[in-house]
Amino acid sequence: MDEDLGLALQLADAADEITLARFGATDLIVETKPDLTPVSEADRAVEETLRDRLARERPGDAIFGEEFGGDDVHPPGRRWIIDPIDGTKGYVRGTPVWATLLALEVDGEVGLGVVSAPALGRRWWGSLDGGGAFSDRGPLRVSAVGELADAVFCFGGLEDWRVTDRLHQLLELGSRCWRTRGYGDFWMYMLVAEGAAELACDPAAELWDLAAPLAVVRAAEGRFTDLAGTTTAAGGGGLASNGLVHEAARTILAG
Repeated sequence: MDEDLGLALQLADAADEITLARFGATDLIVETKPDLTPVSEADRAVEETLRDRLARERPGDAIFGEEFGGDDVHPPGRRWIIDPIDGTKGYVRGTPVWATLLALEVDGEVGLGVVSAPALGRRWWGSLDGGGAFSDRGPLRVSAVGELADAVFCFGGLEDWRVTDRLHQLLELGSRCWRTRGYGDFWMYMLVAEGAAELACDPAAELWDLAAPLAVVRAAEGRFTDLAGTTTAAGGGGLASNGLVHEAARTILAG
């Protein structure tokens, strides 16, 4: 796993070089995908570059990415999961909260993840083989806050909460917490891993959105599940916590 993590960090370096070079470019090419979400030339360039490198370095591994898909892999097997730019809507508008997400799934379990946000000057990574979780600032560990009334709760925009008919639950959970913040995307999960927040939730998300954050949060001794309580990045949504307030939050979100 150490060799895989080293490769993942190198891949993140390559991705950062591409994304930073095109961030804020006035001639950035942006298209609309069939699901009506934007995709930029940088999204595709990053995924193509990482796929080419993985094909050379790990020719026996499967790859699954947001832009070019891939095959499902059932145990035993290894699969790299790529989100070339998590936060493309912000990227194309000049907002610096975006990141490349990389994860490695082994025998059906996500074992490591790297989250690289070069416009913020930040990077986080973690492995579940006992290697722990780290950022460019040092080791990561979730907070010891044990009550919702003392917790910071992070969430994204209201749109997904409305579409999934969970806006009431969002407001209820928010009212139970000490503070709410709408950071969204990868960053809210990294705040949980750092101990700066206790809860982060996406009511609707894809595997590539959640695999790397799951690895980092869990390696930081936190908990990461779907909204039904299963430890997975493939459950259609994500709930990350320091573990101590997880079930209290999930109960409200299930209401």
